[in-house]
Amino acid sequence: MINRAAGNLSRAAIGAVVAACLAVAPVCDAMAQARPRQIRDAEIEATLRAYADPIFAAAGLDTSAVQVHLIQDKRINAFVSGGMQIFVHTGLLTQAATPNEVIGVLAHETGHITGGHLSRFDEAIENATIESIIGLLAGVAIGVASGNGAAGAGAATLGQSIAQRNLFQYTQAQEGAADQAAYTLLERTEQSPQGMVDFFKILSRQEALSSSSQDPYLRTHPLTRSRIDASEAAVTRSPYAGKTDSPEMMMRHERMLAKLNGYLEPLGRVMQMYPESDTSVPARYARAIALYRTSRMEEAIAVMDSLLAEAPQDPFFLEQKAQILYENGRVADSIPLYQQALDLAPAEPLIRMELATAQIQLGDPALLDPAAAHLTEVVRLEPKNSRAYDLLGQAYFNQGNEPMATLARAEAMLARGKAKEAKRLADRAMAGLPEGSPGWLRAQDIQFVADQADEDE
Repeated sequence: MINRAAGNLSRAAIGAVVAACLAVAPVCDAMAQARPRQIRDAEIEATLRAYADPIFAAAGLDTSAVQVHLIQDKRINAFVSGGMQIFVHTGLLTQAATPNEVIGVLAHETGHITGGHLSRFDEAIENATIESIIGLLAGVAIGVASGNGAAGAGAATLGQSIAQRNLFQYTQAQEGAADQAAYTLLERTEQSPQGMVDFFKILSRQEALSSSSQDPYLRTHPLTRSRIDASEAAVTRSPYAGKTDSPEMMMRHERMLAKLNGYLEPLGRVMQMYPESDTSVPARYARAIALYRTSRMEEAIAVMDSLLAEAPQDPFFLEQKAQILYENGRVADSIPLYQQALDLAPAEPLIRMELATAQIQLGDPALLDPAAAHLTEVVRLEPKNSRAYDLLGQAYFNQGNEPMATLARAEAMLARGKAKEAKRLADRAMAGLPEGSPGWLRAQDIQFVADQADEDE
């Protein structure tokens, strides 16, 4: 399920924006008007993890500590910010013909992390929420896991004064060093550098364009003849130069592109890209999603059923059909499918959260305990997922457990960087929780963290 979310800027991020504005103003309004969003989807995130985790491990990084975030923006771009956070535009994915091209970019960005190339900027926003970083970078206050579209309105004006491309100006030396790190990581993971050469060719076609028409990646990661020559030399000396992506990885890539196109392109464009005569799995997947988005539910379900007939144990096909049913009011019918998807992919927090959402929405008191259990697991895996805390609070409230509902709301506020509100709610939760209980102790922790955040502001 592709999910868009909103957030707000923290003071730490605002400070970084102001500093950057002083350094680079004035900037182009067009980027702010584009209004990128961060989107989440279990299948796409699983695919990006399959690309990135071997690279992170080869770099000696904790794979669970490095996160890859997806931004809805047709322009080609990727960058590192906020510590070990990599941000990738949907435009980069849809322009990449193979997984190897995306993996090359991820290896390059990992080189920026291991090289410490953004240490000064990262220090300024190290403790900022992902919502803050997205608001800072995209020019609008929109981020991860908050369902409140109005939450970032106050920061939008500020965001319009800064363009994402101006925040990350790497030196040629840093670009070269990140490329060299990427070649090393690709060799360690027995992959070809050819994807980097192919990606540079995509960028080189844009060099003749005016700066306002170029993709941000070309300006934040300047493409030089020496970089292109180095990439070609890396292919020549690589023992894996001729190695190509496996059929399984190519299918994952094509499904990811089909899903992005199905969700983000108009139906007419999708039908041009994936005509009815194309009966491949990615084509049917894209058409099913595009049909569902245009309220043609029965047609969408029929296509999903054809996919499930061929792959009945595919968790993401099950999840997609469940979403179509859920969003068309068939909540009860969606729950068994979400459960099957989760049984097949128990490590996917987004599927778990979708199941819990449907369980709460159905209004059956017997489903509130399992919903709360699922959401407790989600926030264990994603402790800054404010939307999951909102849902957990709703589950507790529906059970009549107001102190725990208040505690969950305090967690949500803390995840959004709203320290004062988090402390206020934690105080209220403590008043209703047994002293020394796990919930009471967690409320104390929230108070302490909120106090520290107040001191830092």
